[in-house]
Amino acid sequence: MGRSRAGRVADVHALAQAMPHVAEVSGGRGNAVYQVGGKSFVFFRTARPDAYDPVTGERYDDVIVIWVPDEQDKQALVEDPANPFFTTPHFDGHPSVLVRGSRVGELTLAQLREVVEDAWCSRASKRRVETWLAAQGRVSA
Repeated sequence: MGRSRAGRVADVHALAQAMPHVAEVSGGRGNAVYQVGGKSFVFFRTARPDAYDPVTGERYDDVIVIWVPDEQDKQALVEDPANPFFTTPHFDGHPSVLVRGSRVGELTLAQLREVVEDAWCSRASKRRVETWLAAQGRVSA
């Protein structure tokens, strides 16, 4: 298999939309929120005071929140310096990671696909996850 191209923000949308039983809803400011069974698994966040440039103090307006299966997965992603993922104190104890849209290109499309699929699996019902995994030729853990 060849090297996967760099991920794009448009890929986050496309990958989330491609998962089964997904509803795209608009957040309070028109930001995209992807849900399965009424539970968000990826959402595009509006500028908030907890995510900002440490030099200029400017709030990031391109933060994407992506759910993860558990705290261990979260820590693995945010502690790996090769990953653009981060978190803020606002998300302490929340099973999600943050990534700036401007840094999505630091991930390959394959890495981005894995993170979005894991996010969906962490929020979808057990039956939906098992059905989807079986259709992919994979088994649930």
